Parts: sequence; structure tokens; C-alpha cells
Amino acid sequence: MRDADNLGTVMPASGYAGDIPPALAWHWVQTGQAVLIDVRTDAERAWVGQVPGAVPVAWKQWPQMQMNADFDAQLQAAVPAGGKVVLLCRSGVRSVAAAQQATQLGLQAFSILEGFEGDLDANGQRGHVNGWRYRGLPWHQ
Repeated sequence: MRDADNLGTVMPASGYAGDIPPALAWHWVQTGQAVLIDVRTDAERAWVGQVPGAVPVAWKQWPQMQMNADFDAQLQAAVPAGGKVVLLCRSGVRSVAAAQQATQLGLQAFSILEGFEGDLDANGQRGHVNGWRYRGLPWHQ
């Protein structure tokens, strides 16, 4: 396991506790400091992969990509009141919105930078520049 000093730092954010690198998020989860919530759709998790132990709470529902009406209740059921939560999506966009909402619910919320698949490369493909999988963190299909 990597030394905690080399996992990156929390970056300031607006409306939630901050943005964190994937390795730091995994460290927090492994050491019991935070709950990992995967806000991607069920389809994304099934087709692209998922993180072991992550709690699935979709921000939007496939296929219409409508807001998950049960998001608040599902999140509150997964994270202790006032607890720390790290939120993961595909590229780090939905997790920001989810972190802002989690903060409104009284949680200490962090968005995981780069997301599960990372940014687009020069060919418009994900997974080659950065992201959870690119960084070699645990996942399965």
C-alpha cells in the first residue's frame, strides 16, 4: 500500500468539502474514514466495471438520465449522519453535483477527481489519461 503522504491532497471546492484524488479516496475507504458511493447508473457499473465495496446510489437513472428521486434517502441510509463520504462517477462531473447535495444533507462530502473512467484522450476515448481504473485502483467487471 502506498504511503498516505503520497496519495495527494484535498483541493478546495464550492458547496462541498473538496475534491480528492482517487488514491486518497481509496485510502480513506480502506482505513474506515469514509464511505464510497458510486453515483453512476446501474448500466455503467454493469458494463464498465465497479469498485469493490462501493455503495451504488445512482445520481441519475438510465436510460432517460432522469434524477434519482430516492437519491437523498439512499445516501442517508448508506452514510452515518454527519459522516464522511467520497463520491465517484464516470469522469468527475456528476460526483460534484452529488457532493453538493450530500453536503445539503449534512454530510462531509468529497468528489473524486477524474472519476472511474477519466478524461477523454485525443481520440475521444476514456481510460487512457487518468481515472480510477487508469490509476490501478481495485475494480472488477
